[in-house]
Amino acid sequence: MNIPCSEALTTILHAIAQSFLIPVIVGLLLMVIFIFLELGHFIGERQKRKENKKTELVEVFCQVQDDVWKKNNLCQVVEKSGLSKRQKEIIFDYIEKANIDKYSRKALAIDILDQEEVRIKNILNKTDLITKIGPVLGLMGTLIPLGPGLGQLGQGDVAGLSESMIIAFDTTVVGVAVGAFASVISKIRRGWYQKDLNRMEVLLELIDGGEEVVEEQEKKNVRRTGN
Repeated sequence: MNIPCSEALTTILHAIAQSFLIPVIVGLLLMVIFIFLELGHFIGERQKRKENKKTELVEVFCQVQDDVWKKNNLCQVVEKSGLSKRQKEIIFDYIEKANIDKYSRKALAIDILDQEEVRIKNILNKTDLITKIGPVLGLMGTLIPLGPGLGQLGQGDVAGLSESMIIAFDTTVVGVAVGAFASVISKIRRGWYQKDLNRMEVLLELIDGGEEVVEEQEKKNVRRTGN
């Protein structure tokens, strides 16, 4: 049974499908370049973190709870916390904002953590996207050449079929490899950044807590002097 216009529709559909082959290959090549660059940044970041020795949070608590706790003590702890230079500068800036009230400081601390979360998401979104799109493009690059390849097989053109199969397998391998590399980078970075966020949150809370301890001690000293 012949469906009206079926041949024209299938021809259009075939042309549309085949037109995706070049964009898919270009997309995979761009992803390979991006992953190599991202892998270089990842290795550099890992090396910096390896060189950055972190202070245990137990030590932070001890410094804050010490009777002779001062702002400079906490600054030294922040310096050894293993956070990035940019994150340390944010916390140092927060420490210097001692002239604002308690509630404003709390709101500022929340805003700092929110902005850091947004920055982290923007970094991870790139590799997360490639994790999903890489294998999809690889699958498209596999299926698109198979149609013409089967047609060539029907005509006895084995060489044409071989060429189509090579393209199909190459795009599959590249797509899966790109997705795998991106997935590993995202997973490891997500662990790093979560630890950084936790440290920043604890340090921000300790700054306020330590200053409250100092204020209480000063009040007690004033009372003793008055008596």
